[in-house]
Amino acid sequence: CTPIAGGLPLLSLPTEHQHVRYNPLRDDWVLVSAHRVKRPWQGQLEKPPPEDVPRWDPKNPLCPGATRANGEVNPKYEGTFVFPNDFPALQPDAPEPDDNDHPLFRAAPARGVCKVMCFHPWSDLTLPLMSLPEIRAVIDAWAELATELGASYPWVQIFENKGAVMGCSNPHPHCQVWASSFLPNEASLEDRSQRQHLSQHGVPMLLEYAEQEARRKERLVVDNADWLVVVPYWATWPYETLLLPRRHVCRLQDLSDSERDSLASIMQRLLIKYDNLFEVSFPYSMGWHGAPTGSYLEEDCRHWQLHAHYYPPLLRSATVRKFMVGYEMLAQAQRDLTPEQAAERLRSLPEVHYKKRAE
Repeated sequence: CTPIAGGLPLLSLPTEHQHVRYNPLRDDWVLVSAHRVKRPWQGQLEKPPPEDVPRWDPKNPLCPGATRANGEVNPKYEGTFVFPNDFPALQPDAPEPDDNDHPLFRAAPARGVCKVMCFHPWSDLTLPLMSLPEIRAVIDAWAELATELGASYPWVQIFENKGAVMGCSNPHPHCQVWASSFLPNEASLEDRSQRQHLSQHGVPMLLEYAEQEARRKERLVVDNADWLVVVPYWATWPYETLLLPRRHVCRLQDLSDSERDSLASIMQRLLIKYDNLFEVSFPYSMGWHGAPTGSYLEEDCRHWQLHAHYYPPLLRSATVRKFMVGYEMLAQAQRDLTPEQAAERLRSLPEVHYKKRAE
């Protein structure tokens, strides 16, 4: 409760009153202002994604048999397809930056490789509409890339930007994989916070967190024998979720066959719920975080727990999104809908895709 001027306590209701929540993974706070979700919306409306994407388009550079920007012709692939990004943000042979002449003007080497992975040969499919064996093939390809690139690079970031609202310029189902010679900011932050938690509490942070959420259930969205998906207590995005294994596992490539099968299942269930929320191909950015690789493979990384973040921007409908501007950029993250409300709404949605209900 919170004291008020007259000396009497004012009971705080999480669904009605603002409060801040701590994110131990990032060591920061998020402002939760649940009452703001009632305000009328007069801002920007997003254009819903097209429903008439052609299954194959010879002009689409991600399609089988199509010609990419560099002149190379894609094979007529029938499953997943991995190729070097034609416009990479990281290259393996980048020169050293100039010497620093002042501590306020520092630069460091940045090398790496960037790859693109197509999930499926059809452009009109997304992960929730793919079969379980097809999703399992994507997971296996992720693990292979993590192993291959992780042999040389300390960080391998697998991520998917889905939907034009998330900056995805091509509707063909695909993701990107960037391997870097350095630990990026988010990885360094999570490494430090998880290491500190293990040192102080004797258990990996996200393993303990998964056990707590499985018991409490109020933020649980879907689960199975090996995995659970929650709207995290500290979520920033309206329908943000965190995908966690139940056992202690450090890296994607460490998953067993049965865990990969159950991962395909729980991903499909989550993504169907996402699409069913507003009956639209639900946009998001997602990515995997696990223990660093490269030289870190020889180090003790028990503090790490494998997990995937899903960051979807939509708030009220298929056309109203959450903007991270103003206060969020200049002060701290803020959300309207509480994580518990978001989880309840997702949890209540059917697990049959809205496009298949009439079949």
